[in-house]
Amino acid sequence: MNRLIYKVAAALLMLLSVIFLIGLKLYNEEVDLDGSQVSIVVQRGDGFGKVVDQLVFEGVIESRLPIKLVARLTGDDKKLIPGRYDFVGVNSCKSVLKRLAEADFLRLKVTIPEGSTIWKTAQLLNRAMSYDSTEVIRLSRDSSFLQQLELSNLEGYLFPETYFFPWGYPLEDALVEMVRQYRTSTDSIWPKDIIGGLSRSEIVVLASIIEAETGLGSEREMVSSVYHNRLRKKMKLDADPTVIYGLGGLDRPLWTKDLKIETPYNTYLNKGLPPTPINSPGLKAIKAALYPAESEFLYFVADNSGGHRFSKTNAEHNRAIREIRGR
Repeated sequence: MNRLIYKVAAALLMLLSVIFLIGLKLYNEEVDLDGSQVSIVVQRGDGFGKVVDQLVFEGVIESRLPIKLVARLTGDDKKLIPGRYDFVGVNSCKSVLKRLAEADFLRLKVTIPEGSTIWKTAQLLNRAMSYDSTEVIRLSRDSSFLQQLELSNLEGYLFPETYFFPWGYPLEDALVEMVRQYRTSTDSIWPKDIIGGLSRSEIVVLASIIEAETGLGSEREMVSSVYHNRLRKKMKLDADPTVIYGLGGLDRPLWTKDLKIETPYNTYLNKGLPPTPINSPGLKAIKAALYPAESEFLYFVADNSGGHRFSKTNAEHNRAIREIRGR
């Protein structure tokens, strides 16, 4: 009797060993997609079995049982992260499960340059993520969405940075992430007392003007000093970029008659800062707005070499303009 039990146990052990070896072979068995790409989209709420069925149907793996069994043992079948998973080359149950477990899905790169307006940002998001540009603009004016973000406007707070968003990432989540990046990047720079008595939001407005006025890092603090000086003296800012923004952006040079068009952003007609930022300034521009250079300059004009000439008086300013224009 004992010998029979021993033989049965030995046979069972051998059978289990064979099953294990077969399962191990199937788990590591490689499938070559032979130059083609297979995309598997995992939707929110999809079960692991459904995803495995897609993988087998599309020929990424050949066996269901090994990957499902291992995923059950490791708990990875309960941790599916939505996204688009692209498979190329040679794959196996082992490599596929590793990618699923690590959420190694397609991420799309979008770079927002410093000084991008909401319109430009909408175009860039459309190009990289296929978001509807008009929906970006609509959300920038949506009071409930802005309330969720604790902002009065979206312009100025979609922080210029390079982002990697998952394929299919909701637009609202992408915008929230960009605002979160603004807060993360600027959280440590705010002093207790804002320079010139300006609030944080006003500093961002001023920074956006500085960003639009000069592309030279060496000039930012000097441009900032001009605007701080004009604000302190209750002078109009006379900032061309704010006029252009108020006109919805221009694909031509600013004309003299444009300066007479009334908009809330026309700083030739209205004193003080415009009501919102005119773009999303970078961290350096925000710091320049916070910490202007010490100067008595009240004017500046482009010098045709990428920089500006700064002047203390209107007479000096007009003379600089004549010299630059060769008159």
